Amino acid sequence: MTILTINTGSSSVRLAAFASEAGTPNELANVRHDLSDVEPRIILKEFVKTHGFMDISVVAHRVVHGGMKFTASCLVDKEVEREIENLAALAPLHNPVALDWIRAAREVLHPGVAQVAVFDTAFFTALPEVARAYAIPYELSEKYGLRRYGFHGLAHQAMWRSWHESQASNTQEEKGERVITIQLGAGCSITASVHGLPCDTSMGFSPLEGLMMATRSGDIDPGLITFLQRQESLATEQLVQLLNERSGLLGISGISADIRRLLESNDDRARLAVDSYCYRVRKYLGAYLAVLGGGEAIIFGGGVGENSPAVREKILTGMEWCGIEIDPEKNRCSNGMSRISNSGSQVEVWVIPVNEALILMHEAASVVATDGNQN
Repeated sequence: MTILTINTGSSSVRLAAFASEAGTPNELANVRHDLSDVEPRIILKEFVKTHGFMDISVVAHRVVHGGMKFTASCLVDKEVEREIENLAALAPLHNPVALDWIRAAREVLHPGVAQVAVFDTAFFTALPEVARAYAIPYELSEKYGLRRYGFHGLAHQAMWRSWHESQASNTQEEKGERVITIQLGAGCSITASVHGLPCDTSMGFSPLEGLMMATRSGDIDPGLITFLQRQESLATEQLVQLLNERSGLLGISGISADIRRLLESNDDRARLAVDSYCYRVRKYLGAYLAVLGGGEAIIFGGGVGENSPAVREKILTGMEWCGIEIDPEKNRCSNGMSRISNSGSQVEVWVIPVNEALILMHEAASVVATDGNQN
């Protein structure tokens, strides 16, 4: 069985193909494109033609927001597609893009190809009530499903799984599994988990809450939003655009949403943007150590988390008080899955490449197998 995975983020899309035989995956190809350069149908046709994939039987799509209804991966039908579209207002940078790729796959591939939606929010379905509830009238929360959903579920699950598997092969005394995973890319989030189950996460009702991001504000005083709405006479859509596309690193620096460019700049606002970005992560990290009562591991993933030693250093320097000590040389030279904490650190610090495609592949195979057994 050949499974195609389509992973759409806020700034890029990744395609990968796997041959799955007897539950063992074999990656056949993968490619990444910036969303600004992508016309889904053209890219999909080129990918299939270039690699000769004439026998794709399943397509797995990352869908960021599944709302209250989608607590597990499922086959895409017209009803599922409509619900993903209805949820687009809560994830405007993500769900519409995922829908474009679902429709492109339907047009480009033969009609018998099953399409599976894998929801980022599903990983956080069992988030403890104390961590998911908002302090607003309970009746409104019940009426509209207003809760903290959490996002980047695939990424946090992938990081935890890789770390857990590395520990399973360790013959030393079994450790606890209080783990903090940090996904830093165009979108950013942090999750505290125990034995792979999330206890808290930074993103909430939408992917806007939590850490400062490339173009998203992260945590912000609701009073500031209503103030701007009145003073600037902003319509709802203008506010959504401001908070999602004009804030974060781009908003503070006024230069770029790319942290690599800001790290190279001597501009004061660029420096403030980077410092604010790292400060937010550090603040959440301290909070989640309190939530967990300590931790066994901190894991960095995502484009920035995996590839920016300077950002990791800014976040973690000076945290010896809570048992975190990074090795500067290991941090600078990290490559692939690597431990960057020193031998004296009570908390392990890891850099782990995020393999969301593998999670997508396994979810799609499971859904198709379950559907086949039911039929």
